[in-house]
Amino acid sequence: IRKSKEMFRYLFRQTNKKGGGESYKLSMIWPEDFINQVIQGDCLEVMKQMPDKCVDLVLTDPPYGMEYSRHIKNWKQEKIENDNNLEWLPEYLEQAKRVLKDSGSIYTFCSYHNIDKFKNEIEKNFGLRNILIWDKGGAGMGDLETTYGCVYEMCIYANKSPQKLNGKRDSDILKFRRSGNPNHPTEKPQALIAFLINKSSNPEAIILDPFLGSGTTAVAAKHLGRNFIGIEISEKYCEIARGRLRQELLF
Repeated sequence: IRKSKEMFRYLFRQTNKKGGGESYKLSMIWPEDFINQVIQGDCLEVMKQMPDKCVDLVLTDPPYGMEYSRHIKNWKQEKIENDNNLEWLPEYLEQAKRVLKDSGSIYTFCSYHNIDKFKNEIEKNFGLRNILIWDKGGAGMGDLETTYGCVYEMCIYANKSPQKLNGKRDSDILKFRRSGNPNHPTEKPQALIAFLINKSSNPEAIILDPFLGSGTTAVAAKHLGRNFIGIEISEKYCEIARGRLRQELLF
């Protein structure tokens, strides 16, 4: 079966000693199976096969643990994987700490719904530097009668030790128009992701996005002369990300 070559190259067959039968686990080689690759799989399993202190920046927009849905009439949305809980968060951050260089930084998007949980878990592994506010430039649909229109999301900026940011000192309120979500229900604008990559990395750096979605981090990294590692559990969004990267090569 070769329909999805990128997925099957990472699999090997393993006998299940307890129950008989067979299961599949990831088997990957560093760096060729990681660098500038979109990898379909569970990031907790993929990251375990990465060496210590191998990436310069972790930048990701993970599930917020809020069972996100868009309130648009006659529009059917696929559920976001693992968005109904945050049980994965502690182990994910432990792995992020392990693979991040001492000179690296981590950016984690989140919302007010579970900001306390994200902040507490991040502070167990990193030093918190800022909680950035992404001003989306306009409220979404949501509840039009009993809540205020939400025009922002948060992004927690942290590192193992304070790191110098590139360029001038910018505000912690980041004003970028929303992407319109053409490829994914929570897609971040490429300009916003590119801004963060530029602030906290240099050309040839390795940027890790463990929740790649439709590939915005990979596309921005490639455009800026950085390397990327993109991990995404959904086959559909892996294909979208690969398509966007192929399109990037045309320009």
